[in-house]
Amino acid sequence: MTRTLLSGVWQAGDEPGRRQFVELPFGEGTGLSLEGGGMLGEVTVAYETWGDLDADASNAVLVLHALTGDSHATGPSGPGHPDAGWWDGLIGPGAPVDTDRFFVVCPNVLGGCQGSTGPSSTSPDGAPYGSRFPLLTIRDQVEVEVALADHLGIARWSGVVGGSMGGMRVLEWCVGHPDRVERAVVLAVGAAATAEQIALCSLQVRAIRSDPSFAGGDYYAGVAGPVEGLTLARGIGQVSYRTELEFEHRFARNAQASEDPLKGGRFAVESYLQHHGAKLARRFDPNSYIVLSEAMNQHDVGRNRGGVAQALSGVRAEVTVAGIASDRLYPLRLQRELARLIPGARPVTVIESESGHDGFLLETDQVGALVASALSR
Repeated sequence: MTRTLLSGVWQAGDEPGRRQFVELPFGEGTGLSLEGGGMLGEVTVAYETWGDLDADASNAVLVLHALTGDSHATGPSGPGHPDAGWWDGLIGPGAPVDTDRFFVVCPNVLGGCQGSTGPSSTSPDGAPYGSRFPLLTIRDQVEVEVALADHLGIARWSGVVGGSMGGMRVLEWCVGHPDRVERAVVLAVGAAATAEQIALCSLQVRAIRSDPSFAGGDYYAGVAGPVEGLTLARGIGQVSYRTELEFEHRFARNAQASEDPLKGGRFAVESYLQHHGAKLARRFDPNSYIVLSEAMNQHDVGRNRGGVAQALSGVRAEVTVAGIASDRLYPLRLQRELARLIPGARPVTVIESESGHDGFLLETDQVGALVASALSR
């Protein structure tokens, strides 16, 4: 297969870094049946671990990443890992997720592009899945994580932690596999995707699909993939992840460097959005962005379970729910609903931040204290 310009997408033969890989058996060779009716014949999961698993496998913590994250939750950049860990500082010896105490596992999600099976992976016929990759749901992703836990010999997680899309999977673990989670930390998410969240995700998907280089999703053998579409999609997302106040404080109406917006130049906030879009396009597959965005749109713990309240009533884990005060994408009312409906859940912990939804990644002191307290309960 000829590489596209999306050189940051991990492919077999690349430097693995700290990744470990497992090919998971499903249905005695019949494949993984998906909630939407599709099928995956083979599933590989890339994951990383830190710390040591106790003899009775009772000290395992599962950390679940958000939309554009991966298995490299902590650790320096280096071969196989162009960036430092996305939650660096929260995981490690003596850290809130203390690897002197816990065995920590972080998998790359099904549908991703950093080693786990996704649209850029080679299908059984030898070509990339591309447009043939099936619709996924959050439940499908969790079923793969359940198989990974079985492979690792972990019958019950001491803790499951995640924010945003990772928080969706934490909830699905708690609802779908209540006996396998002792403690859970749910950050910046709700029980089901809202209309506005679906609207924003669908616009990002349309931006990618409208790029002339998208080629219906089968762009892997081309000179370049839909880089501009992904860059625009990321810009739309970035506005929803941050806040109006932060943008005003950081950029106001300032021009970018010596550029003059009256003469075709850019405002500073435009440059910021372009920078973040281009940065993502260097490491993320546009098809994965679509697949994962659509999985997030399907998020609903109450689907075929009698509704959200009925589904959450069966949660048995000790659940800690937190939200970001300024989060306009996943507002606090959604976390308050979770805390109200989950048996025994404490009142919502509010993270103070000007950074909106991204506060769950950026406010490491507040989030770290919350996670450490939850895992010590």
